[in-house]
Amino acid sequence: MEETKIPVTEQNQFPQTPKHIFILSGQSNMAGRGGVHHHHWDGVVPLDSQPHASIIRLSANLHWEPAREPLHHDIDVRKACGVGPGMSFANAVKDHLGGGGECLGLVPCAVGGTAIKEWERGQHLYDNMLKRSKESVEKTKGEIKALLWYQGESDTPSYHTAEAYKENMERLIHNVREDLGLPSLPIIQLQKTG
Repeated sequence: MEETKIPVTEQNQFPQTPKHIFILSGQSNMAGRGGVHHHHWDGVVPLDSQPHASIIRLSANLHWEPAREPLHHDIDVRKACGVGPGMSFANAVKDHLGGGGECLGLVPCAVGGTAIKEWERGQHLYDNMLKRSKESVEKTKGEIKALLWYQGESDTPSYHTAEAYKENMERLIHNVREDLGLPSLPIIQLQKTG
């Protein structure tokens, strides 16, 4: 598939800003471990995860740039990142939002190996997710449409942590909605199958 080029101005700003914004958060599966072998990404990008001119991402330094795998390369910096669910999701929904052709923004926030307790209000990961989410709409006319959450494996080592997950997840949803001022923000919780 041939890649579409996005024109960039001298200030590294795009001629368009995202109208529809999606937060990508959680741990390693969201950060992208597809195609990572022996601590290196193989560089293979499936067709449903190919870049598209209408899909951009918020970089670690809070600048919009073309979205391409690995989306979390400058966010989850402790491990090699590969393909995650963010680009395939964006490609699947881009034509269903506002008749297509409008810019869709992804806000990567996931960090591998993290437990849900590390995403509590006041913790670094939570605060960084809020900062990035708020920045994504501050200078745009965009709207946060949903939070995609893919996390939970780090909370399975003991019965106690697994049992507490439901309550912790409900608290996270409540806090994110309250702190972003979006009481009906959809939370899309992904799950590994197979």
